[in-house]
Amino acid sequence: MDEPVLIKRYANRKLYDQSQSRYVTLEELAELIRQGRQIRVVDAVSGDDLTTLTLAQIILENERDRRSLLPATFLHQLIQHGETWQEFVRQSLEASLTGVVATQREAERVLHEWSARAGWWAPPAATDPVPEPKPAAVIRDLRDEVAALKAQLRELEARLGR
Repeated sequence: MDEPVLIKRYANRKLYDQSQSRYVTLEELAELIRQGRQIRVVDAVSGDDLTTLTLAQIILENERDRRSLLPATFLHQLIQHGETWQEFVRQSLEASLTGVVATQREAERVLHEWSARAGWWAPPAATDPVPEPKPAAVIRDLRDEVAALKAQLRELEARLGR
């Protein structure tokens, strides 16, 4: 798994990307995240972790630009019920993501079995069980796996076309 991009936040609220040696905007951080990268934001002086605060700022900027991500009723509930609701949402999202990953892996397994029976691919070799990756890595892995499956599907379609 890639290390998170380290961003230092200075007292003037400027954000400095250590890996690119330049100042970045919240929008640029949002784009990094959309590309599947993790970020870690720390206070330049104290070293305090400001990642959650910065991610919330990104969401607020999207809201301000009318690119609403979360409905107002959800935000009201989040504030009203505080940590209990936040923990419930976090656990629900993690469970959903785990379900998506399991479904995707099962679909890939079935596709491999089907294609092996059709003589297009050799069956996958037995390997040691792979530990469950963390959610950010899961998303990146899913994107890679989907891209690989699309390429394999195009290859199969080309073979069938012959």
